[in-house]
Amino acid sequence: MYAFDYHKATSLADAVAVLSKRGGRPLAGGQSLVPAMKLRLAQPGTLVDLSGIAELRGIRREGAAVVIGAMTRHAEVAASNDVKAAIPALAALAEGIGDRQVRNMGTLGGSIANNDPAACWPAAVLGLDATIVTSKGRHAADAFFKGMYGTALAADELVTAVSFPVPATAAYAKFANPASRFALVGVFVAQRADGSVRVAVTGAAPSVFRCASLEAVLARSFTADAAKTVKVDAAGLNGDLHASAEYRAHLITVMAARAVAAAG
Repeated sequence: MYAFDYHKATSLADAVAVLSKRGGRPLAGGQSLVPAMKLRLAQPGTLVDLSGIAELRGIRREGAAVVIGAMTRHAEVAASNDVKAAIPALAALAEGIGDRQVRNMGTLGGSIANNDPAACWPAAVLGLDATIVTSKGRHAADAFFKGMYGTALAADELVTAVSFPVPATAAYAKFANPASRFALVGVFVAQRADGSVRVAVTGAAPSVFRCASLEAVLARSFTADAAKTVKVDAAGLNGDLHASAEYRAHLITVMAARAVAAAG
């Protein structure tokens, strides 16, 4: 690990001021950044610790949406009765992330700002058409994720919360790496009150993406059998020692069918 300066922010304004003046990286849960630093894959000159900023934590219902603070831990989302009542798919997704340590340290904001190709939260954000609230404004989900580890965030812009519209029904299913619990393929499906459907896929490509072919079929018939009729093109999908691109393409359909079945 390289040497770095450490600053524990006392407020959102304090964190933004330090990042604007000195650069560096914000530290949320540290479940991705700290291991990268230990391996010398990341070398921030300054770490701005967000853990002491109370205004970035919490879960609340705002009209037809559930708003989750950026520094809310995965375990807190999984245990939240408000989340379970409004969007149970989010609680189930959070419960399936990593192990107990990761769930008690990792945060929603850190996950989506990092945008790991196999992370679960980006699929929920994109699948539910959530709004990402930041220190500089708002980002629509469809315009937020910009490729592998890339987002629309500016260098000194921090995620403060995510607003998830409450769907008619939704569910998430993933085929997990048995060691890391990252998704080899994860599929989040959401059906809205007007019958439209969004399907977001993680783990299969360099970044989370929507699957238009599944969305079209499920909008006509929101059933597992309908999902199984879709053949996903393997072009552009990841292939590695865990799974080929063709196998991941097959898993997208399988996980979509399981998610639809779970959604009911």
